[in-house]
Amino acid sequence: MTDKIKIPLFITLGVAAGVLLTFGLMSLKADNDSTKQEHKEIPQSPTSSQPYVPDEIIFCGERVPLENFDVYEALDYELVVNMYRHSATITYLKKAKRYFPEIEKVLKENNIPDDLKYLCVAESGLSNVVSPAGATGFWQFMKSAANEYGLRIDTNIDERYNHHKSVVAACKYFKDAYKKFKSWTLVAASYNMGMGGLSKSIDNQKVDNYWDLLLNQETARYVYRIIALKLVMENPSTYGFDLDEKDLYDEIETYTVTIDTTISDLTQFALDNGSNLKMLKHFNPWLRSNTLPNQSRKEYEIELPKKGVRPCKTIKQ
Repeated sequence: MTDKIKIPLFITLGVAAGVLLTFGLMSLKADNDSTKQEHKEIPQSPTSSQPYVPDEIIFCGERVPLENFDVYEALDYELVVNMYRHSATITYLKKAKRYFPEIEKVLKENNIPDDLKYLCVAESGLSNVVSPAGATGFWQFMKSAANEYGLRIDTNIDERYNHHKSVVAACKYFKDAYKKFKSWTLVAASYNMGMGGLSKSIDNQKVDNYWDLLLNQETARYVYRIIALKLVMENPSTYGFDLDEKDLYDEIETYTVTIDTTISDLTQFALDNGSNLKMLKHFNPWLRSNTLPNQSRKEYEIELPKKGVRPCKTIKQ
């Protein structure tokens, strides 16, 4: 049997007091840290809320029947998507200041409703993108439709990338579609699925408006998405987008070089005109190679960014 070791009472009391003191100091430090944390500025997470749906909506002069539950809910869904798809919607708002003025001007000149500028946003996000199917540019023309509406496409030129010519071509399409459907809402739907496909759906289902048609998923959402973009972009602060004017992309002043001869080297052409190939291709994305053959002496307008004040310049030989 092992003998027990006797520890003097004063040592036991001393150890106990030390332990209590240590825990007391640790508790005091924790309380101080907690107090500091309470007074520290803690960033708040953004709250989520229901998007505002107006009591009445007019699109291209036509009333949207929000009293129909399916119409209301489909639009509500697209508003939620665009209100909380922050990176894309903010980019649309920034780009709109730069690109909308020209689009609005051409639409007005052709007596096309101004609301159809939002179709361009739905199509491409105001970018020269190419879809998996090959639709190209701001207005997402397929090659066959581009040819039909007067856009030139070859090895050196693709006018689907020409901001001005592509919106002119889109207006031609809108006019043709309106003659057929007599409704701008159906015109917008046909832009997504084609006039033939939409006509067939109308005939088969025996209805005469977009809101009552059973369509493929993409076209069924398409017009609602355009309307949602219109609501958000017309009233961004209502939907939580508080951008200052300085945050938007201004139009960039350019000058025009008119050419009716072959350009054998666009790089040198840009340098000779006080710019560079990067800027030339930025402002003229329709130029698809490094040359511009022009045996027919067709007149082309090439835009370059202004540096200071530069007059419109014409080069002819």
